[in-house]
Amino acid sequence: MQLEEVQEKYRNMALKPGYKKHGEHNPVMTQRFGADPYALVYDGRVYLYMTGDTFICNGDGVISENIYSQIDTINVISSEDMVNWTDHGTVYAAGSNGAAKWCRNAWAPAAACKEINGKMKFFLYFANGGDGIVVLEADSPVGTFRDSLGKPLISRQTPACSEVTWLFDPAVLVDDDGEAYIYFGGGIPSAEMAANPGTARVAKLGKDMQSLEGEPVVIADVPYLFEDSGINKINGRYYYSYCSNFSIPEDQVQALGFDRGEIMVMTGMHPMGPFELAGPVLKNPDWFFGLEGNNHHCMFLFDEQWYIAYHTRILEERMGILQNYRSTSIDTMQVEDNGCVHMIQMTREGVAQTKPVDPYRRNKAVMMASMGGVSTTQYGENAVNCGCGDMILSGISDGSWVEVCGADFGEKTVNAFEITVRGTAGGYVRVCLDSPQGEEVCIAELIPDGMCRLTVCTAAINKKIKGIHNLCFVYLGEGYEVYDWRFV
Repeated sequence: MQLEEVQEKYRNMALKPGYKKHGEHNPVMTQRFGADPYALVYDGRVYLYMTGDTFICNGDGVISENIYSQIDTINVISSEDMVNWTDHGTVYAAGSNGAAKWCRNAWAPAAACKEINGKMKFFLYFANGGDGIVVLEADSPVGTFRDSLGKPLISRQTPACSEVTWLFDPAVLVDDDGEAYIYFGGGIPSAEMAANPGTARVAKLGKDMQSLEGEPVVIADVPYLFEDSGINKINGRYYYSYCSNFSIPEDQVQALGFDRGEIMVMTGMHPMGPFELAGPVLKNPDWFFGLEGNNHHCMFLFDEQWYIAYHTRILEERMGILQNYRSTSIDTMQVEDNGCVHMIQMTREGVAQTKPVDPYRRNKAVMMASMGGVSTTQYGENAVNCGCGDMILSGISDGSWVEVCGADFGEKTVNAFEITVRGTAGGYVRVCLDSPQGEEVCIAELIPDGMCRLTVCTAAINKKIKGIHNLCFVYLGEGYEVYDWRFV
């Protein structure tokens, strides 16, 4: 097509729907769901590991309520600026295609890293349903994850664990001295025990991070425990956190100072306790969005700011589903010098970008702040086999788009735009500033070689783009995938 024809087609083309309004950064990922978030900060990036909620459909193809029993994958994304998130795919953790094939489910991951024998190792802990904790190891935060242990790290045969109602929801702390600890458990053994279920546990991990050093012990006197272990060290104190259960009597809420399904914090001077109740820090999502569900969180420090990751149902709401499929959001925490954590607000706006994107480096096409009508798929044999690692932008058709926030062009004259594609058919990408309908920078024709090899396509620009702008990539055509882009 001639350029005029392409521009006319863009003018008459409807954009694929997105699920975040302009200025919203929550949920952090909309191309897939992701629940029970856990953060690992490593080498200037935040890595989020999330339970891989996926649609369940009945015989008529209608989406049914999420019942979790089929979940055996863990989704991974990362960011260096808290707004643009790079998709690293899905860890095939359990089930017949998983690293731990003997394991049925992969729920509520926790991640940690530690130098062992002079080499940094990464560990992914998750729950096999409600009956034990599994650990995988890798040489990078995005895998490949391996089942080196070949059995549960924690099971009902582990001392002090046989009577834990829900043997799940791990959290891991690697302390300043290199010693590591794992926290897990939950559930209510009986209605009479709702006020103090006694089902929280902590154990010291071995030097290899894949064994226990000593027996697990009870975390005593955890008021109205439900699930969702959390652990942090703040100003020399240890913060154990959890979700309160839904058996709190209505007439005791005011006296207790917290309600059902809230994130609670306890503090202590030793990683294995004892801990004393400090109070609630985050209300149930129903308080903010009118969509009740379980409340699962992770608190983490990145670039001298504390954050909390949590899941809600606001993505499925925007999709018009409401069947308990969950997605991860992030908001800031305020922690006083004395260690007091202020009550946290869940928002759709999310957090501020911490640093700009460099548009002159090669940026992965699967790095995005928002999108409509695209998906991602594994790139390369290793990622295809294990589910995570290198990814490529896929599922593209007329009106698909991706937005990247806060690219800093400085004061340079931009000569050209380069984009790397593969596929059996071609198309176009229109690059705009600040919104999909914003100022046009260029239109690049995408001409793959037809052999599914990566091909660099270039569009001339030769204009000055000043300062910081959001970048929007609006696509035409299908039958191709996009690997990366940059300006030169």
